[in-house]
Amino acid sequence: MPADHPAAGRSADTHCPYCALQCATRLTSTAGEVAVSSRDFPVNQGGLCQKGWTAPAVLAAPDRLRTPLVRGTDGELAPADWDMALDLIAERLSALRADHGPDSVAVFGGGGLTNEKAYALGKFARTVLRTSQIDYNGRFCMSSAAAAASAAFGLDRGLPFPVTDLGEADAILLAGANPAETMPPLMRHLTRTAELVVIDPRRTPTAQRAALHLQPMPGTDLALALGLLHLAVTEGYADKDYLENRTSGFDEAWAQAVTWWPERVEHVTGVPVEEQRAAVRTLGEAGNAYVLTGRGAEQHSKGTDTAAAFINLALALGLPGTKGSGYGTLTGQGNGQGGREHGQKADQLPGYRSISDPAARAHLAEVWGVAPDSLPGPGRSAYELLAALGTRDGPRALLVFGSNPVVSAPHAAHVTRRLSALDLLVVADFVPSETAALADVVLPVTQWAEEDGTVTNLEGRVLRRRAAVDAPAGVRTDLEVLHGLAVRAGTPAGRFPARPREVFEELRRASRGGRADYSGISYDRLEAGEALHWPCPEAPAGQERHPGTPRLFLDRFAYPDGRARLAPVTHRAADESPGEDFPLFATTGRVQAQYQSGAQTRRVPELVAAAGEPQVEMHPDTARRARLTDGAMAVVRSARGRTLARVKVTDTARIDTVFLPFHFQGAGRANLITNPALDPVSHMPEFKVSAVTVTPATEEPT
Repeated sequence: MPADHPAAGRSADTHCPYCALQCATRLTSTAGEVAVSSRDFPVNQGGLCQKGWTAPAVLAAPDRLRTPLVRGTDGELAPADWDMALDLIAERLSALRADHGPDSVAVFGGGGLTNEKAYALGKFARTVLRTSQIDYNGRFCMSSAAAAASAAFGLDRGLPFPVTDLGEADAILLAGANPAETMPPLMRHLTRTAELVVIDPRRTPTAQRAALHLQPMPGTDLALALGLLHLAVTEGYADKDYLENRTSGFDEAWAQAVTWWPERVEHVTGVPVEEQRAAVRTLGEAGNAYVLTGRGAEQHSKGTDTAAAFINLALALGLPGTKGSGYGTLTGQGNGQGGREHGQKADQLPGYRSISDPAARAHLAEVWGVAPDSLPGPGRSAYELLAALGTRDGPRALLVFGSNPVVSAPHAAHVTRRLSALDLLVVADFVPSETAALADVVLPVTQWAEEDGTVTNLEGRVLRRRAAVDAPAGVRTDLEVLHGLAVRAGTPAGRFPARPREVFEELRRASRGGRADYSGISYDRLEAGEALHWPCPEAPAGQERHPGTPRLFLDRFAYPDGRARLAPVTHRAADESPGEDFPLFATTGRVQAQYQSGAQTRRVPELVAAAGEPQVEMHPDTARRARLTDGAMAVVRSARGRTLARVKVTDTARIDTVFLPFHFQGAGRANLITNPALDPVSHMPEFKVSAVTVTPATEEPT
């Protein structure tokens, strides 16, 4: 921590800045140094991963932004004062909106923003800018699972039960997730009593700890899920009473699954019949069982259908809404749950309301003090928005908060070109990220340890984030930035408060009556130590306060008839498959020592020492055919571009598949090769399947 940091001698109980477990920590500032210790908390039970233990090092990043930067006529970013920077932004936004309409301005948010910031950002876009063009990087994370869960249950919450329930399970099926690296403290719950079945094309550290590992060909998870449902029914494990009394749509779903007999599934996926049977037997004979999905199953152009197929399996076994069993999805980003509930998605208003619902629009208009017809309708989804930037009919300006799409978006070179084509790019960040490097204006904002607020973890529990240290001089919060821009646009100052507690009080009113109802949650209750999971509606006067809802669906699902819906889905191929020019699959993901686009973790020396450069994992036979050896530099090329990575030879890979982490910058960006083909429902890009070729870097033309 820098010696000029003014908050020595203070501590605060808060939560880790990284994944959606939101492990509990205590930060202590002494003599200009910040130390972290773990706290006993249900999700982490006193444990932290390597990223959590090193989180304070991010506060001392040597390139920490401390003053606004404005690009001059010489093309260089130069320091500016806050009034100059905000005045410039406000003037240019006003001119663009006057000349080209409100949708000429766009906003891109992030799943790491606090609930207060996510809420204020959506409100700012729709009431100050009046643009429909707002989305966020959570579209690349949770959108397929959210769409499938909403359709099946009438409501989407990552885990509709506490994490600790998993520690009492007899069996858990985990499809497309590697928590041993991405959220290590979760493993103590997954392996405490359960027989763990893992579905993953790689033999990951999680798969290595499983009782059974199914290793399908990339892009075939949907066929495998259909096959598991087929076996659950034909081998007598389906819960007929549950299906009759608590669900609808089974006959239509079964009409699709009936054609996916085990041998056909083996032919398509490569998973042997006996392993399919063993997986279903493990779930079917368990007293308490869970089906969990992650990005590996969801980041596909058919990700919503794949998540729905695993939900169908869980419903056929009678798991969701049954105490001690269930279905859930492992939310990725720190506030990935809250970030999608409060209005920064293209099609949603706070409280997880649809922006197309007249009643929802009327409710929010009343809270915000605007006319309902002044609110814009749904806009473009994340990749569609980024791909439209600077085009004839697309936005001409973009404000980015809490995201780094130059690294994190698919077809990254194309996205970089679109960002460069804008009339105005504004980035609020704490370090000069790869996206900030392209900006016309860069605004230095606070980090997690310097701000108050709330986040919502993967189990729907609302948590208090507390400031342990003061921000460096010259740095403002995102809420202060939005306040300053709103005032300059002519909005009354009180309409955009900069104090998180005041914003949360408005958020409570805005969410009242919505699917994600926070109206009964308050800072006072959270600070008193209450464990509050949404929905938590405000109790009528004179009645006891609502205790929150740690377990959803125990009595009924969130439809008027109380029934869950099975979806009639069937398998289809990925958008592209290997062929003569691109004979291998490439899939992307995370490694333990890095996080998301790496803007934070690549600035921590200990994490860089553990994983400091892009690697491409490949099977020994694959490497041999490509004339590559362990440690050599390789070029991985798809139809969209090429990335450079060091070879890691490992027998944990399929012979037809290479794996790339997506945390790195420059020529090592994995997303230079990924496919932006979108799921038709969720608009999730197909990160997990790209057709590629791999060659020695020494054979590339200079």
